[in-house]
Parts: sequence; C-alpha cells; structure tokens
Amino acid sequence: MREEEQKRLRAGGGYRTLRSFRTTTVIYDATVSFCGRFVSSTSRTVDQMVQAARSGRQNIAEGSRASVASS
Repeated sequence: MREEEQKRLRAGGGYRTLRSFRTTTVIYDATVSFCGRFVSSTSRTVDQMVQAARSGRQNIAEGSRASVASS
C-alpha cells in the first residue's frame, strides 16, 4: 500500500466521533427515557422501541468497522 493510501484509512473505532453515531446515541437515550416515563414497563412496545434505537446505533458502529476492514 502506498503511503498516501495508508493516510486515508481510518483507524478502527473512529465511528464514535461521527455525527450520525452521536445523534443515534441521543435518540437511544431519549427513547429509553421516554419509555421509562410514558410507557408501561410490561408492554412489549418498550422492548421494540429500545431495540430499534439500539439497532440504529449498532448499525453505524458495524458499518464503520466493516468499511475499515474492506479498505
């Protein structure tokens, strides 16, 4: 690999500074808070909402790691 190409590769774990990752973290935290405050803890809706918010966050992390590996 040329030196120029190596400089362009991101180090693994750099996804934490991405705006999209920070935004989905806020969404996840807000979802957990909302569910705790307004939705019955016995409701399946809580699980579905929290899992959806967690999934968005995880997808960004996994996609970032995959892009580093494929580069």
